[in-house]
Amino acid sequence: MKKPAKTQETAFDQVQKFYQFMNSNKLEVIEFSKDNTYIKLVRKHNNAVHQIPVFAPSAHAQVPAGKAAPAKPAAGPAGETIKAPMSGIFYRAPSPSSPPYVREGDTVKEGQVICVIEAMKVFNEIKAEFNCVIEKVVQENGKPVEPNGDLFQVKK
Repeated sequence: MKKPAKTQETAFDQVQKFYQFMNSNKLEVIEFSKDNTYIKLVRKHNNAVHQIPVFAPSAHAQVPAGKAAPAKPAAGPAGETIKAPMSGIFYRAPSPSSPPYVREGDTVKEGQVICVIEAMKVFNEIKAEFNCVIEKVVQENGKPVEPNGDLFQVKK
């Protein structure tokens, strides 16, 4: 008597099973490797990023009597600038191996992603608020920025 033939599971069927397992267990990432098969599923959320405002001390704070007013910081770049909307770590590219979003001399359109700022393990895409040309990248890649800190010197 012959054994019934075992139906071969397709790659799509395997991926579908992993996807169902991932969803039912609320997993963000799942990886599987066996022989020449490697499957990796990553859940990407399209949730709106909730920005948490961070307030810097007011520049117009009262100076206590008997103390001198603090010295003014060194002048920033001349001309129009794009400023950081939040504090965090400034990155010019989405990953270390990727090219930067914008370079000096690039023409940028309103709404175009120009950099990311990592705050509390969340990468926030920073978009241009107006059409401009990037004249100079003021901030150093991978360094912390403060709210209203200059990121790019631009020309409208």
